[in-house]
Amino acid sequence: MISFDNTEIAFRSKNKQDLQRAYWLFKIIGAPSIVKIGKLLTPLALRLKLPIKGVIKKTIFKQFCGGESIQECDHAIEQLAAFGIGTILDYSVEGKTQEDDFEKTTQIIIETIEKSATDKHIPFAVFKITGIAQHHLLELVSSQLRATRKGENFREFTPSEKAGISAILERIDRICAAAARHQTRLFIDAEETWIQTAIDQWTFDMMCKYNQTHCIVYNTIQMYRHDRLAYLRTELERAKNAGIKYGVKLVRGAYMEKERARAQAMGYPSPIQPDKASTDKDYDAALDFLVANRAVFSVCAGTHNENSSMYLATLLHKEQVAPNDPKFYFAQLLGMSDHISYNLSDAGYQVAKYVPFGPVQEVLPYLLRRADENTSVAGQTSRELGLIIKERARRKQLNA
Repeated sequence: MISFDNTEIAFRSKNKQDLQRAYWLFKIIGAPSIVKIGKLLTPLALRLKLPIKGVIKKTIFKQFCGGESIQECDHAIEQLAAFGIGTILDYSVEGKTQEDDFEKTTQIIIETIEKSATDKHIPFAVFKITGIAQHHLLELVSSQLRATRKGENFREFTPSEKAGISAILERIDRICAAAARHQTRLFIDAEETWIQTAIDQWTFDMMCKYNQTHCIVYNTIQMYRHDRLAYLRTELERAKNAGIKYGVKLVRGAYMEKERARAQAMGYPSPIQPDKASTDKDYDAALDFLVANRAVFSVCAGTHNENSSMYLATLLHKEQVAPNDPKFYFAQLLGMSDHISYNLSDAGYQVAKYVPFGPVQEVLPYLLRRADENTSVAGQTSRELGLIIKERARRKQLNA
């Protein structure tokens, strides 16, 4: 029986200095006022060229990122592989708006796919479509798709819009083609509801092209949306009709406050579950559905939730699915929830860590958002901190 309380296994890859750094980071992240001040002052300090990059790289960057380049991630990849955990290289530069930047990002994503072809410890690649596309075009295509499905008219796209959309589709197909060529499974991340309709459709189109015999392309399903369980049922029928394999990365979601605020401001019903209990219920119900239909679905449970992780492990055992079945993976972020990742891996389950990378200054928005999310998720930081304290005490007693 797996125990997520086993800190000896959870932190076996961490030395005394690693635990000390993690302890102070989670202490700081656990203080909302400090996080709020840090979000304001850190970008300002970097813009003013104050000498803080080294401090950031040795602390929060080292905890949550693999390096500034793919090559710098080699140490993290090897360290995780030593304990049976795979790596998902995640180029975490956000907020770009220029075509040249989109092309650069596309090339880096393809490089992560090529890296996986030479390293068996990199089972997946990942990208966000907003990293290679103008946001307003994603919103435009999503609006058109929703209107068409309702039988409503939608205006013609301008020549400029058509050219921009064609460029996005060409980049997506180039990335998916590289994944198929190297047989690397590829997550396409979920984003806000007002652009997700386009992302869902384009991801399905890529599945129809590349998932005929093997599951290469995965869609990301955010269960904090109240419509996603019904959506999965619809997708099962679409996949069967198309004769394809369907990949799902199942997550709870990352845009809750933004979604609710926009819905209230624009006067439409919130797409978000009424409370966390409803999200948890639908997440586990989705696991039931996906495992029951594993002839079609391959699944990566991207979650830091202990109950859902245990639920899936128990469900696979009950259904006599081998822990190392390549159709089922668990995934967590580097620097977080090691008690889940390492204990699952120790029990023989397939586990991978998201390993963000990119230049420190450009990855900073991701890092600050991660700190903010840790602060806002009830119990997350205190749980991490409590386990670190428990392990430090265990080692102290062992050496006494």
